[in-house]
Amino acid sequence: MDYDFSFFLFSASLVTGIVWGSYCLYLKREQLPYDLEHEPLLVEYARSFFPVLFVVFMLRSFIAEPFRIPSGSMMPTLLIGDFILVNKFAYGIRLPVINKKIIDISEPQRGDAVVFRYPKNPEVDYIKRLIGLPGDRIQYLDKQIYINGKAIKKISLGRYEGVGQGKSMSGAEILTENLQAKGESLVEHDILINHNRPVLQGTFVVPEGHYFMMGDNRDNSNDSRYWGTVPEENLVGKAFFIWMSWDWEHKGVGFDRIGTLIK
Repeated sequence: MDYDFSFFLFSASLVTGIVWGSYCLYLKREQLPYDLEHEPLLVEYARSFFPVLFVVFMLRSFIAEPFRIPSGSMMPTLLIGDFILVNKFAYGIRLPVINKKIIDISEPQRGDAVVFRYPKNPEVDYIKRLIGLPGDRIQYLDKQIYINGKAIKKISLGRYEGVGQGKSMSGAEILTENLQAKGESLVEHDILINHNRPVLQGTFVVPEGHYFMMGDNRDNSNDSRYWGTVPEENLVGKAFFIWMSWDWEHKGVGFDRIGTLIK
């Protein structure tokens, strides 16, 4: 069980609901009217906070959850300081806190920007690009991805100019990558490659029920190349929207990024 903010919201909703509900039952049993002016202080707080806590808990657990991007591993798609929303039902409905799936909706797709619980420490959330599906053979050689023996197409867009906390990536090459595999729809997104930096390469076979993840900032990402694949039960949801961006080393609020859909 992951004792995180979801657990706090669940606990707070439960306690305030019990306090308020118990008081309502007491008044009904004693056939007394509900008098707001003489309401006990504890009950007043419970009545005020319960609806808010419960609604936030339900929205965050089943609809969308906010996250903040703390690193540059998904540049240029996501910048340090971006605040994103994650679709919590994209890969199925899960019970909050215990994270048990109860309803299947759809399967993760190659190219999705996925938030998941880091396999080596499930209390930490990561976001990466889904590269390999169960059963895939993924190769990363000379900064080139091969999926089941096929080289993934890339188109160079020139030199990248980083800003703010991502300024250290200036000079890297920015490319558009097409992760389309045989029989799959077109999935294009931008990546960064630093040709002066060595990176781990090799061949990886994705086990059933697992996914191979990589950061879009290929030479600055702690991902499946280093610690292995992500089990299906660790998936949190699909990132889809930037609702705020704040980088104090650049220009504060990045109004040009607010409302951006994540590809």
